[in-house]
Amino acid sequence: MFAVVARVGKRDFGGLLKLHIDLNQKTNMNFIKTIGQGFTGVGLEKPVYKVVEKGQGYEERQYEACKWVSTTVQDMSSESARSKGFRKLFNYITGDNEKETKIDMTAPVATRIVPGAGPNCENTFTVSFYIPPKHQDNPPKPKNPDVFIEDFPQMNVYASGFGGFANDDEWIRHARDLSEKVKEKNIHQEFYFSAGYDSPFKLFNRLNEIWMMKKQ
Repeated sequence: MFAVVARVGKRDFGGLLKLHIDLNQKTNMNFIKTIGQGFTGVGLEKPVYKVVEKGQGYEERQYEACKWVSTTVQDMSSESARSKGFRKLFNYITGDNEKETKIDMTAPVATRIVPGAGPNCENTFTVSFYIPPKHQDNPPKPKNPDVFIEDFPQMNVYASGFGGFANDDEWIRHARDLSEKVKEKNIHQEFYFSAGYDSPFKLFNRLNEIWMMKKQ
């Protein structure tokens, strides 16, 4: 399961910075607003949860049922997959939807990783933005057929956080650490999530998380 890289960040964040600059050329004002929010952490809506139990280096959370906007990418590289997914979702929230509605950026950017059958196989990455409460009841339909609205059910996850600009090895290490801590729990083995909360412009006090979903 953990031979696949769950990379949502990178120590050298030049690639993500270039991605944001490219997006800026298309959606300048929304880009500036989004980056400003990511830099300060102010104004970003997050999915609602309650802490069920605190463990050693992790916690069990129960998330309320809610809608996310998602896109699925088949790729060998998690960095490439996330960049492609992020671009499509950013276009959606900046007006590439049937109502041409602007939707605020939220946190985290969650990526569900389903490892391929072998080391040389493509993996399945589903990149998702949480839809803010204002649009939860009736989110605008995406124009891009690769983008879809997804209902996340109420779910319990085991979450473990760490800081910095995560690279491949760190994501793998933290995923392995969490899997070891919850090995006696009844979790889904076929997939897991990585979650990134900050823009590449935020240099300090960054938050990354690994989520493992509890079977109902």
